[in-house]
Amino acid sequence: MSSQRLKKIALICAGALAGGALTLSIQAYAEKDASLSALPLNELRTFAEVFGRIKQDYVEPVDDKKLINDAIKGMLTGLDPHSDYMTPDEFKDLREKTQGEFGGLGIEIGAEDGLVKVVAPYEDTPAQKAGIKSGDFIVKIDDTPVRGLSLTDAVKRMRGKPGTKVTLTIARKNADKPIVVTLTRAIIRTKSVKFKLIEPGYGYVRVTQFQEHTAENLASAIQNMYTSNKGDLKGLVLDLRDDPGGLLNGAVGVAAAFLPKDTLVVYTQGRTSDSKMHLTATLANYANADGSNPLAKLPQQSRKVPMVVLVNGGSASASEIVAGALQDSKRALILGTQTFGKGSVQSILPLTNDGGIRLTTSRYFTPSGRSIQAKGITPDILADGGDSAYQAFSVREADLEGHLANPNGDDTRPAPAKPTAAAPAPASDATKPARPAANGDEPDPANDYQLSQALNTLKVQQLLMKKAASQ
Repeated sequence: MSSQRLKKIALICAGALAGGALTLSIQAYAEKDASLSALPLNELRTFAEVFGRIKQDYVEPVDDKKLINDAIKGMLTGLDPHSDYMTPDEFKDLREKTQGEFGGLGIEIGAEDGLVKVVAPYEDTPAQKAGIKSGDFIVKIDDTPVRGLSLTDAVKRMRGKPGTKVTLTIARKNADKPIVVTLTRAIIRTKSVKFKLIEPGYGYVRVTQFQEHTAENLASAIQNMYTSNKGDLKGLVLDLRDDPGGLLNGAVGVAAAFLPKDTLVVYTQGRTSDSKMHLTATLANYANADGSNPLAKLPQQSRKVPMVVLVNGGSASASEIVAGALQDSKRALILGTQTFGKGSVQSILPLTNDGGIRLTTSRYFTPSGRSIQAKGITPDILADGGDSAYQAFSVREADLEGHLANPNGDDTRPAPAKPTAAAPAPASDATKPARPAANGDEPDPANDYQLSQALNTLKVQQLLMKKAASQ
């Protein structure tokens, strides 16, 4: 990837704690004309003094590298909740997550009763070909028992160089004895777009994270739905619930799939010239790495089909950028609950040790000039559908200690959404969960209140359009 390409890429990744999210832009540090001010010698002497005291008097010996790394991390995390230091392994992991490509088995896992449970194997991967099924428990990875391992450790042990082997011991319900399988690792390409025709004429597409190929996968998904429907769609639901972010150019590409060419999607403001960007629905802002158009297969009708975008408190950064752009342009109705409120950009600066730092360098704004920071996107139709407890106890940007203030003075933690007349409360919240379908589950309006309200909204729009056309 060229340095020019690195300058253009921006990432939005879930925070490990508090459910937060980060907007990041990768930049080559050597290219920046940074003029360092005079170093504060007195403070550096104090730092050296403390370092020496720890080395001499701490109850146990401490490695120099650990002390320096912790000092760097503390210096960055003291700025705001999203600036941080990444070790080489953490930096590599960040790239893998955003590229949607890694060496592994192709298996999505979760934790249950101290064991690693298979959520779902990805299609056409070593895990699926070996017969691993949803609901299986992984009890041993090679010779290492899984009980007691964190999910992160388990993932690290299963990932590795393509072509290498790993042996899993599987416990399966109704199986008489453990199943032992040896798999060969391969390049795994995760898909961040899921789709379905939920009814004839009405499409559903969910973006779980904005990755390198998300815009291209979205175009293919929409084309597939138009083909399956054997004609134009009457309405489309774009589900961004619990989407923590991804690549910024992926978000611009998704917005561009529904907006007229050259429409402003998002702009950023910071202190340096390269932190000030105006990103429009123009190919240069979302092209593939080779310059090709990821939306080449997109049916042109998708820019006119009536739309509802689903959001909630887990929709952050890139999700908020897309929702804000479609809302400002009046291209779609936003339905759900208040979003996370992550409106700052963190630049990724690679370091000579193969690690990197993420440093807050700018804020982003919707096309109309709204800052999402510590506020979020307010839906056009508020509908929690029994999600009020989740909303009340979830953590948002405004809850994070040291968060940046909203430059428009709109810094608040919104109250849980109250259903409006357009989206009445369900008869029984307990039986109508508002959370999006888990991976591997089919979207079902009968079991998803917010999705059912989105579908009803699109049908009402169809009736109004027919009525207007007949007059």
